[in-house]
Amino acid sequence: MASGEGALAIVTACYLLYLGVPIILLLIGSVGATWYNTLLPQGFTGDWYLQVIADGSFRRAFWTSLQVCSLTCALAALVGVPLAYVLNSAADRRLRAATRVAYLLPVAVPPLVLGFGFVLVFSSDALPFLGSTWVLVGGHLALTLPYLISALVGDMRHLALAELEQAAASLGANFAQRFLHIVLPSLRHSLLSGLIIVAALSIGEFQLSNLVAGFLSRPYPVVLLQAFYGATGFACAATVILLALALIAAAAGALIAGSAPAARGISG
Repeated sequence: MASGEGALAIVTACYLLYLGVPIILLLIGSVGATWYNTLLPQGFTGDWYLQVIADGSFRRAFWTSLQVCSLTCALAALVGVPLAYVLNSAADRRLRAATRVAYLLPVAVPPLVLGFGFVLVFSSDALPFLGSTWVLVGGHLALTLPYLISALVGDMRHLALAELEQAAASLGANFAQRFLHIVLPSLRHSLLSGLIIVAALSIGEFQLSNLVAGFLSRPYPVVLLQAFYGATGFACAATVILLALALIAAAAGALIAGSAPAARGISG
């Protein structure tokens, strides 16, 4: 038993080391003065972060990413909650299975394939919208919506919302009253944590964005690629900023998800 736990600890440590070393090198490189063909950079400076902040293309890309992320989250909430509700309420198992395959399809399809499909559709004479912010938002929505719907459907089944709605209906509550006073309040934790996952995925998405974004609507990860053709310290600093945004979103989602059971226990 002890040997098994020791082996598990070694494997876990190796995995964390494998994940942590590149991040540590990025952090070190972002404050290193020079880094040419050596294991570690030489000198210390904070100028790389100042250069990233002063760069107009990175500032524009940063705000574009925030705009696209905000719009994606808003649309995901407006579309995801009704879809999850219908999926959870469907009585036909075959219909539920077919719907599940349909909304999970973007997870199975590589973003590169989906991006090429967007290029073919929105670069045509009938739909000449390739490069617009809304096409980019639509792509991010297609890639992130399955994660939100999965979280919502799982929470609905865990909370047995169908039984709660039946009880409310027996007391005379109509559909609007049940949806507004039972469904939405019950899903507030899973909706918020799911939207934070959507935000984290949207902020870091590169493959589809690189294909469909226009010159003035390029998000941060697309512009970040260009930094690696220049100074290493500049590229590391720009990457650390993106990593910080993703980690903040992931940490917030974990905290909200962790506090949800306690909140439900108190309310119950």
